[in-house]
Amino acid sequence: MPVPNFVLPSTLRRACAAMSLAASIAALCGCGGGSDPSSTPSTPSTPSTPSTPVTGTSTAGVLCSYAVSGLNSSPSVNAVSTAAWNCSTTARTLTANGLPDHDTGTFPNPGNPNPITAQTVSASYTLTPALASLTGIFAVTIGHAINGIKIEPDTGGTCDNSGSSCSQNGGNGTWRMEALGQTSFNFGTDANNAHVQPTGMYHYHGMPEGLVTKLGKGRALTLIGWAADGFPIYARWGYATANNAGSAIQALKGSYRTKSIPDAGRPSVNLYPMGTFKQDWEYVAGLGDLDECNGRSGVTPEFPGGIYHYYATDTYPYMPRCLKGTASGGGGAPLPPPRPGA
Repeated sequence: MPVPNFVLPSTLRRACAAMSLAASIAALCGCGGGSDPSSTPSTPSTPSTPSTPVTGTSTAGVLCSYAVSGLNSSPSVNAVSTAAWNCSTTARTLTANGLPDHDTGTFPNPGNPNPITAQTVSASYTLTPALASLTGIFAVTIGHAINGIKIEPDTGGTCDNSGSSCSQNGGNGTWRMEALGQTSFNFGTDANNAHVQPTGMYHYHGMPEGLVTKLGKGRALTLIGWAADGFPIYARWGYATANNAGSAIQALKGSYRTKSIPDAGRPSVNLYPMGTFKQDWEYVAGLGDLDECNGRSGVTPEFPGGIYHYYATDTYPYMPRCLKGTASGGGGAPLPPPRPGA
């Protein structure tokens, strides 16, 4: 059962902040980026969680037997989508075939040359997540949606300083392309803010609109997935006051903005407007509703005693780009680089 909110002692907070934590998700993929220090979120000078932190709780009993299985007749899928979650005494495990359970865009397409194919998807996340970092730990694969689709918001595409050498395959510099919210590069994403890796893996970069619609909760907190550190992921809607379930429901916003001055060495804004690259964005504590990992502590329908949880948002960063807890299994081995346009 959820435990009540409590505040970490100051000594423990300092100890957590001093911990040397390695980035634990290794699922580098067709559009996933590496752990580039220049592209990790900026560290705020003030506490980043806008509500009283809930350091840990149990998620046992919440969607432990969730499963989907059915024909997806979308032309680019036309196969049975399966996903099943199960809980042991310590872990939540996923077995899925990586096929979405909602309509998709057309794949291949001019911006993404890869067809959707069935996969062997497995993941195992702790049932007792706990906060381990005050500012977040970079991760490539953030987690999985409840329909078994991978959540991977970053891309592998890069440009060099001149901006004349860019590749969605990466390897052409350190300026990392964004998949969403820019018009300079076409990643072929569909209405679900998803596309396909060279391996055939369909995955989300942002709000999974088809899944949200399928769950049918409307203007309400909607649990759409689990992060690799075990904390839940919600979509769009949250309470206006994080710890008050009686407060108004509103679309929550990330706390990022484009920098007023481009970083030194960046390709010209005349070539690529601000917002094209990950490094164009900065976290500003309190600017929106969420912290640097697009999460906050507070109550939810599934966790009335409060829990730290993440959000998919309509504003940058769209999905969490870092984890506040310690990630467990599910990352897998790095995938090969994408073909052009991936």
